[in-house]
Amino acid sequence: MAYRRTENVVRRLAEREQTILNAAHSIAGEEGMGAVQIAAVAQRADIAAGTVYRYFSSKNDLVAEVIAAAAGRELTAMRAAADAAPGPLSALAAAIGTFAARALQERRLAWAVMAEPVDAGIEALRLDFRRAVANELQARIRIAIAGGHLPDQDVDTAAPVVVGAVLEGLVGPLAPSAGTAREAVQTVTLLALRALGVVDARARGLVAQCALPS
Repeated sequence: MAYRRTENVVRRLAEREQTILNAAHSIAGEEGMGAVQIAAVAQRADIAAGTVYRYFSSKNDLVAEVIAAAAGRELTAMRAAADAAPGPLSALAAAIGTFAARALQERRLAWAVMAEPVDAGIEALRLDFRRAVANELQARIRIAIAGGHLPDQDVDTAAPVVVGAVLEGLVGPLAPSAGTAREAVQTVTLLALRALGVVDARARGLVAQCALPS
């Protein structure tokens, strides 16, 4: 019986922590990372502020966990889409398109976790997220180059440029608000493929065939 009670306590603690993270995630998606304050998160989670501090010693610790969770979800989605594609170029298109579609789907949150000005204490973690996305694209680009599907190029520069194009074109302050989400994602994906050296007709075909998240 003692073991069962301990197991239940662990489960309840994990559920409470997830409730706090969900509340912080929701606030970041609605108002930006600057709005993720302990008091606001406690109110959204319907718990006392002191309870939040039992799990996260500071606002920065909480924000860091929000970013880490977002990074894990996005990288998993990119990899799953690319791995399901039939070939190297299709995998690259799927990775770019999935990253773009999911960023646009949660535009405010994407900007909050990847580009919005934040405290210096969590900037390094956010850079790790952007670097991980770029690394995923680098791997896909290198495979395509090795197979003769793309021209040889500076992959270490090309991949971050694609990440920047997605962020600035879809979720940044310069991103247009007109048009449908699917059209915007297709435009950015097509631009990225062209820039990487895919001929126009082939790039258009890859975008048309790409199974983008709705």
